[in-house]
Amino acid sequence: MIRKFFSSTTEIPEASPVPRHIAIIMDGNGRWAKKRHMPRVAGHVQGVERVRDIIKSCADRRVEYLTLFAFSSENWRRPKDEVTKLMELFVMALEREVDKLNRNGIRLRIIGDLSRFDDKLRKLIAEGEKTTAEHTRLTLTVAANYGGRWDIVQATNAWRAANPEATGITEQDLAEHLSMAFAPEPDLFIRTGGEQRISNFLLWQLAYTELYFTETLWPDFDAAALDIAITSYQKRERRFGRTSEQLVKS
Repeated sequence: MIRKFFSSTTEIPEASPVPRHIAIIMDGNGRWAKKRHMPRVAGHVQGVERVRDIIKSCADRRVEYLTLFAFSSENWRRPKDEVTKLMELFVMALEREVDKLNRNGIRLRIIGDLSRFDDKLRKLIAEGEKTTAEHTRLTLTVAANYGGRWDIVQATNAWRAANPEATGITEQDLAEHLSMAFAPEPDLFIRTGGEQRISNFLLWQLAYTELYFTETLWPDFDAAALDIAITSYQKRERRFGRTSEQLVKS
């Protein structure tokens, strides 16, 4: 059974001191390696180690959903050897980490256009999602070959295919076909590495998300850095179109 979540532009989410859903662009792996005179792939390997730590940190802090931008639809433009290494690292991570996720009650979801991946990778993705499907402690979503614009287009096409006679589409109609329809919208968006842009990540879902940017490179983003981001979130006034006075009265 897929739970349906409302949109923050139509309803007001319930406030929580700990973000229910954190979305992260894990930026800075290559620069981390370059600073140490290491090949870029070494930074990506260290980045995978950091993913493991942040998953545990989020679970310990009772974050319910963690979404990580691993590989964008634009990342195919990178040097061919780097893309090949990234795909190999993705395979290795799935082979090594799914059992750990399963033992720790964590559900794995992969979103994006998976058609460009080879058969082995798609099989590992399917097996990982199936193995962890019943877990509820934390839902870990990895966005791979994902783009926010692609997500909106595929959702529109899916709705049109299911409703060929319809003449109009509503926000809720579209939301139900988006890749993240199984999760509430992110409360907190984090981008490491110093860049201050969303880079085609969850364009629809980030409409009212609190944005947090840090100079810290992803391989150095530890539990303490996560706590700083959460503290920043806790200081925000989440109005969702309302005034500050309305928040005080409520």
